[in-house]
Amino acid sequence: MNIRSLTRGDGVVIGAAVLLFIASFLNYLDFGGDEAPNAWDSLGTALGLYLVGVLGAALIVLSRTQPQRKVAGIDLGQFGIAATIIVAWTFFWTIVDLDRIDAGAGLILGLIASLLLAAAAVATPLVPALKAPLVGAPGPAAPQPYGGQPQGGYGYPGAQQPYGAQPGQPQPYGAQPGQPGAGQPQGGAQPGPQAGGAPADASKGGAPSDFSPFWFAVPVARPLYGEDGSQTPVAELAPGTWYLAVEQRGQGLVAQTQDGRRGVLQDTSGIQRG
Repeated sequence: MNIRSLTRGDGVVIGAAVLLFIASFLNYLDFGGDEAPNAWDSLGTALGLYLVGVLGAALIVLSRTQPQRKVAGIDLGQFGIAATIIVAWTFFWTIVDLDRIDAGAGLILGLIASLLLAAAAVATPLVPALKAPLVGAPGPAAPQPYGGQPQGGYGYPGAQQPYGAQPGQPQPYGAQPGQPGAGQPQGGAQPGPQAGGAPADASKGGAPSDFSPFWFAVPVARPLYGEDGSQTPVAELAPGTWYLAVEQRGQGLVAQTQDGRRGVLQDTSGIQRG
């Protein structure tokens, strides 16, 4: 599970689900001083109302963190959103339909939590503030000495910068080390073909001979497709995480995830080089 793929809206969903679970242990009804039951005294109420909302929230979060979002053709995220809306609707009409019995703290808090849960689930894909990453991107990499190994684990972009570039300054996709760019004077040395080898023919599917692996980050979550050309995602790249581009495949990139999975990133627009 990649927590960097979660958004602020997902954080609200998780908080509302925790609040809903706590509400299940409070008094469901208020009998005016007498001991009142909670939702767990009626297993059907606890499982069919409170835990359905918690399960819906879990499916929403799971759909954000897993590349395979469908089970038996059903989208987990959409199923979870539908579950939260049904729970909020049921809570509302349960309170409206009470006759001569006051709602307990568990029922009132359950209504508030379910409304917050449903609202966050529906609004997250629509509201830019809720689509922002829950966990911010890591800070810029400290410059490494020549020959030093990157520190801090996988995804740390401690690669050397081209001559004239500032440490941690992002490079636009397509700029090769040594080419003139922002902060680099004209007339810099151009990389030549590898000694003893001929450049690969791009028309035959080979990678350009001057391609060098580099770290990059995506601006929004993007799927990573199989190297065999299938359109089934094998992983999802999340913003705020550095990934390693190991090969150029036409207009796309062959990227490697933290757990070693490789696939083709077809949409390379707006990516940030480390």
